[in-house]
Amino acid sequence: MNAVLKPAAKAGMHPDEWAVRLELAACYRIFAMLGWVEMIYNHITLRLPDSVTGGQKQFLINPFGLHYSEVTASNLLKIDLQGNKLDESPWPVNPAGFTVHAAIHDSVPDAHCVMHTHTTSGLAVACTQGGLAQNNFYSAQLHGMVAYHDFEGITVHADEAPRLLANMGHKPVLILRNHGLLSWGKTLPLAFVRLWTLQRACDVQVAQAALGPAIPVSEAVARKTTEDSFQWDQRFGAGRDVFDALVRQVDRIDASYKN
Repeated sequence: MNAVLKPAAKAGMHPDEWAVRLELAACYRIFAMLGWVEMIYNHITLRLPDSVTGGQKQFLINPFGLHYSEVTASNLLKIDLQGNKLDESPWPVNPAGFTVHAAIHDSVPDAHCVMHTHTTSGLAVACTQGGLAQNNFYSAQLHGMVAYHDFEGITVHADEAPRLLANMGHKPVLILRNHGLLSWGKTLPLAFVRLWTLQRACDVQVAQAALGPAIPVSEAVARKTTEDSFQWDQRFGAGRDVFDALVRQVDRIDASYKN
C-alpha cells in the first residue's frame, strides 16, 4: 500500500482488507471531486487480495443508494461473483452495477479493478459512429488499447457477458456504445489512469468537434506515443503517482472516506 494512505488495521479486520478498502474509498472520493458521478449510479469494483479471501474471488463495491461523496472504507460492501453480500450491511447491491464487472473480474485474470462512468463527454463520444478519434494528445496514448461493445440496454442480463467479453478481448479500455466508458487494471491506480486518459481524450474530442475538421494523428505516431507514454511507465508507478497526488488533494478537502 502506498505511503499516502498509511493504513492502520481496523479492529477485527485483516490489515490487507482495510488497506484496499481505504484505497477504493479514496478513489470514490476522487471521482466525486472530478465530477465523474451519476447520482447514486455507476461503480468502481476492486478484488480483495488472496491473503484475505484464501483464493476465493471476493470484491468491494459501493453501497447502492449512497453518493460517491458518502462512500467510506467501512461502508463498502463485500460481495462474491454473484453479487451476494458477504458481510452485514443495510445497503443493497445494484445488480446492474455488478453484471458487467463480475464478467470481467471472473474472466480476465489481471482485472483486479474495474471502473465505469457515464460522463457527458464520454457518453457523447460513445454515441458517435466513429467512436474515439485519433486526433489529440490523449487519444494518441491509447493506440490499440480501446475496444467497443454495442448497446444492449441496461446491463442486468448475464447473457450479455460473453458478447461483451468477446468484443473487449484483452484491451484494457472499453467504450460501451450509447452508454459510457469502462477500464480495468491489475491495480486500481492503473485502471484509474487509463480511464483518466480516455476521459481527457473524450473531453478534447467534444470541444474540438465544434471548431471544424481536426488534424489526424498517423498510426505510426500514435503507436509511438502510446509506447512512450509515462502513464504506463512502471518508473512512475503506472498511475500510482497520479493517484497519490489526487488522494492528497482529497485529504485536504475531506478525509472522512477513511472512516
